[in-house]
This record gives sequence, C-alpha cells and structure tokens, in this order.
Amino acid sequence: MIKKIEHLGIAVKDLSVSIPLYEKLFQTPCYKTEEVSSEGVKTAFFQIGDSKIELLEATNSDSPIAKFLEKRGAGFHHVAFEVTEIDAEIARLSEEGFQLIHTSPKDGADNKRIAFLHPKSTDSLLVELCQEKN
Repeated sequence: MIKKIEHLGIAVKDLSVSIPLYEKLFQTPCYKTEEVSSEGVKTAFFQIGDSKIELLEATNSDSPIAKFLEKRGAGFHHVAFEVTEIDAEIARLSEEGFQLIHTSPKDGADNKRIAFLHPKSTDSLLVELCQEKN
C-alpha cells in the first residue's frame, strides 16, 4: 500500500553547484550525500517538512540520469512513494498492468529498497516505490 510521497527527484548537472542553490532556496542544509554505484548516480537530500527532495547527478555517461539530462536537461525527474511492503506492491501493480522497470526491489539511496515503474504505463510520470530497509 502507498503511504505517502517520500521524495521528489530532481536531475542536476553538478551537485557542487546545485546543493548551494537549493540550500538557499529551501533555507536548510543538505543533510546527506551518497553515491549509488549500481545506478551511476550521486544523490543529495534535503528534508522539507515531512517530505524530502533528492538531487541526482550522473557519475557516468551510461547512467539513467545522464541519459535523462541529455534528452531533457536538468529538472524534475521522478516522484517516490513510500510503501508498506515493496514486494507486495510490485506484485499488485504488475497484476494491475503497470510496466515495471524493476520486477524486484534493489538497494537505493537513503537506506531504501526501491523499484521503478515505467513512465509508459503511468501517464509519462516516472514513479519510484521505496521502503525503508530493516
């Protein structure tokens, strides 16, 4: 079951430029940076009330973020929903006919298990499911 919006993902070209910009915008410091090698991305997180903003910088030219930046430029990338049981939610959404990018969860940033739904089946919106690792 989807519980809440966990974070919004924003693709950026350079975290060293974007982090200070968003710190000024949000009037709060970035609380965490992390590299997820398997996704070819470095992330930076901001806590805004009960939600988070995740900045995403590509670490190699083959990563999904590098391809996104090349095609669309910097900007909104995805919405992430916190779910109670990610395996059950993947199965439910598959049965409902949604196209999955990941058919099983993988390790993501910020101590999460994650899976993405393909935008072709979600009205052009990239959707991430995430659940806190135990």
